[in-house]
Amino acid sequence: MTVAGTPHLRRPDASHVRQQWDTVVDNALHLDRAAAEQLVDALDDDLSGLYILFNQVRKHGWIAEGAEFEQVAAFLRDAADRLAAVTDALAVRVHALGGVPVCGPMGIRQHAPLRIEAAHGYDVRSSLDRDLDGYATLVVQFREHVALANRLGDAGTTKLLRRQLRTLEADADALAKLLANDTLVDADAPDVD
Repeated sequence: MTVAGTPHLRRPDASHVRQQWDTVVDNALHLDRAAAEQLVDALDDDLSGLYILFNQVRKHGWIAEGAEFEQVAAFLRDAADRLAAVTDALAVRVHALGGVPVCGPMGIRQHAPLRIEAAHGYDVRSSLDRDLDGYATLVVQFREHVALANRLGDAGTTKLLRRQLRTLEADADALAKLLANDTLVDADAPDVD
């Protein structure tokens, strides 16, 4: 428990810091530092969006209700696992590029392409609509970052982003199918013929 006015950020002794966050050092990939800085910044944007979407999707899986809640909850659990795997892959690449992956609320807020959903519980259809919007935002951003990595001559980051982009696109497609007109029937809704 924290006392009012006590900062929530834990700061280990400065002697233990090997690299400041939001800095880029020479990298083992031998990529030009200026190019690496651009890519780390772009990947931090992606990581921030992935963190937010992961938490939102996870929450929606926990509170899914309705006639098809088991199918929806199972999909969202699996989708959250895939988002975590994409996040891990990008964070490892940020480190390889000489950066420190974004984490924590301040860094995520600085880079986030998505807004954090209010903490309330929402109906499944509007929840999945917001999830689909989050995926769409990240898909567009990943495509831009594929082009950036390609333009900067980083074939490894280009390949990584393309592979992860396919994961995001597949889950967005599955969400769109869940949101089709004849699905997600409210279990409490009156039967209308």
